[in-house]
Amino acid sequence: MKKSNSLKIFSTYTTYLFLIAFVLIPTLFIIVVSFLKADSLGNIKLMFTFENFKKLFDPVYLNIMVNSLKIAFITTISALLLAYPLAYIISKTGRKIQQALFMLIILPYWTNSLVRTYSFLIVLRSDGIINKLLMMLGAITEPLQLLYTEGAVIFAMIYLLLPVMFLPIYSSITKLDFSFVEASHDLGANKFQTFLSVILPLTIPGVMAGTILVFTPCLGLFFISDLIGGGKTVLLGNIIRDQFTSTRNLPFGSALSVLMMLFALFFIAIYYKTSYLSNTKTGEQNNE
Repeated sequence: MKKSNSLKIFSTYTTYLFLIAFVLIPTLFIIVVSFLKADSLGNIKLMFTFENFKKLFDPVYLNIMVNSLKIAFITTISALLLAYPLAYIISKTGRKIQQALFMLIILPYWTNSLVRTYSFLIVLRSDGIINKLLMMLGAITEPLQLLYTEGAVIFAMIYLLLPVMFLPIYSSITKLDFSFVEASHDLGANKFQTFLSVILPLTIPGVMAGTILVFTPCLGLFFISDLIGGGKTVLLGNIIRDQFTSTRNLPFGSALSVLMMLFALFFIAIYYKTSYLSNTKTGEQNNE
């Protein structure tokens, strides 16, 4: 018993130390630096200022933020519309088929995202698979410009992040008590009404978890913008990278990083709120 308790205490404190060293301290460092100044050589000066956050309201950066949010929103909604029915259909299949389909969706995610992004260069370029196929079918007479467009960036992001959206939704659906669905049908509700009133509310925590896991990375996947968008589509991640590398303005880059953290915290707060409401509704239904 003493050995078990000692092991539990050790693992608990090790986890706390890990979180403090690799999460809390770096986060506090970024927040502190965001309120400081940088000289022309990129050296941080210990002078408190709000200038870095005021700079965020510059029209240039505001346009980049709006465009980044737009791309993240389109990517998240598209991934959700693909992942939800896919997760529902797979959850209703037999066990062996379900496992096989699940692995087919997850396996690509185990491949390095940069490698998968490079594969899009082969698929979307002028002499790529899509253009060759369309020309063979006679749909086009000359290659389409698919690469280096905003649409290509969104398409690549959907492909890369679809498994991340799929996993929490699939988990929520497989844990769903389908006796509620049967009760809804017994009470005269059709399939669409049952989905809106029972299935969707009870799987909202999975939807919100997937939304967080897709939306936030979309703002920072600068390598997709560079490779697939040709640098024409600029995201928040591109600006942050430039501030920490070429421009060497660490305080402003930190301020942008704090902004991204605020976006993440906003969605996490919504997630906990929806999880609480979903659990409350489930409890009420169980009581009934």
